[in-house]
Amino acid sequence: MSFPELGLSEDVLRAVAEAGYETPTPIQKQAIPQVLMGRDVLGCAQTGTGKTAGFTLPMIDILSQGHAKARMPRSLILEPTRELAAQVADAFEIYGKHSKLTTALLIGGVSFAEQFQKLDRGADVLIATPGRLLDHCERGKVLMNDVGFLVIDEADRMLDMGFIPDVERIVGMITRKHQTLFFSATMPPEIRRLADRFLKEPKEISVSPPATVAETVEQAMAVIPPRDKRAALRAFLRTQVVKNALLFCNRKRDVGVLHRSLERHGYNAGALHGDLEQWQRMETLDKFKAGDIRLLVCSDVAARGLDIPAVSHVFNFDVPTHAEDYVHRIGRTGRAGRKGHALTLATPEDGKYIASIERLIGYKIPRVDIEDVAGAELGEETRKGRGGGRRKSGERAPAKRNGRKEESRKMDGRKQEGVKKDGPKEERRPKAGGGKKESRRKRDRIGDAPDHGDTPFGKTDQVPAFLKRTSG
Repeated sequence: MSFPELGLSEDVLRAVAEAGYETPTPIQKQAIPQVLMGRDVLGCAQTGTGKTAGFTLPMIDILSQGHAKARMPRSLILEPTRELAAQVADAFEIYGKHSKLTTALLIGGVSFAEQFQKLDRGADVLIATPGRLLDHCERGKVLMNDVGFLVIDEADRMLDMGFIPDVERIVGMITRKHQTLFFSATMPPEIRRLADRFLKEPKEISVSPPATVAETVEQAMAVIPPRDKRAALRAFLRTQVVKNALLFCNRKRDVGVLHRSLERHGYNAGALHGDLEQWQRMETLDKFKAGDIRLLVCSDVAARGLDIPAVSHVFNFDVPTHAEDYVHRIGRTGRAGRKGHALTLATPEDGKYIASIERLIGYKIPRVDIEDVAGAELGEETRKGRGGGRRKSGERAPAKRNGRKEESRKMDGRKQEGVKKDGPKEERRPKAGGGKKESRRKRDRIGDAPDHGDTPFGKTDQVPAFLKRTSG
């Protein structure tokens, strides 16, 4: 099947041809006709399958008739991150170059004044992150009365980032009957329930099993002590041909640490995480795409949906705590039929996370050794108890004992060594003034308080001098 067979207009087909695309992907073949027919669509597809064009191309055709009013967009696309929103805006610019559609991008890190101007001129397509869109709605700058087309993209990522309540608020503001497209890389029960609420008799499309790894990605894992991870990474970079790579860390702080370490050792590296300003993030991505940055150390902000072609390697410097994130991370390489490589640097403590990942993908990740770096064994799946210690599965927990009492028993045993059982017991001399417990008991007894009779308050010697009343 070719693009002309999907029922798209001449203007859209001309833009697709100029972009260099000839054959639609499986999700485009199934989704585009359904969208043009006006049906709701529930799509389950991994990133990199072409689903962005699957909804932008038919939207351009549908919205080509009519025009937008000020502050009343005709369509809304919700994205979980700024980068994904900007990428969708670029897609509309590429595919809609021969149409007269107006777009507005509402994301954080950009001044409100500039976004206000675009909304006042009217937007046929509004692309936004949930938080920034709600900010504009609360200021009265956006009205949802004319939205006839709603796209919720990367819904499972929205769930992970805690945006679902915001999405529900936004959908509740749309008063007009609208067509809804709902896309997610995975379909957990929470997302399924959400889709049932938002969609009406949708056409379900699934082009690949959830949480599968592309066959073009060659995977490997090295188990090493935590202190040797950076040395292992440098050893791999020295011995292997790495054109460019994404290096994923679990925490933003670790992104900065690894980035500085690579720069100190002479590597051309950049950093990308959510705390950077929007212009910094876009500038860093542009440099990586252009080849000005060879190694990009990043958090999971780059794990979903970013279309960065020809990434030769992905390194999991930290093992992801959620198994699905492993699939999304290594999905940044091996795209568009190219060969890709993914290396995970695991520590013995990552046993339970690796086990979860291998259960999800259905097979064991091949183990490799890194030159000049001592390997280690992957620990068993462990569970952390209240005491903070780790123990192997099946091992019985030690009996709980009070540490002080146990020490007291040992001390009593040492004191009694050498003393005959029937011998006279040494009488303990009471301490002067009694012990702490005894003195505390005496202080707490009500009967020990002096009786001052009918003396008015403030006249006794128990009251400090500066609080005593003075006769006028």
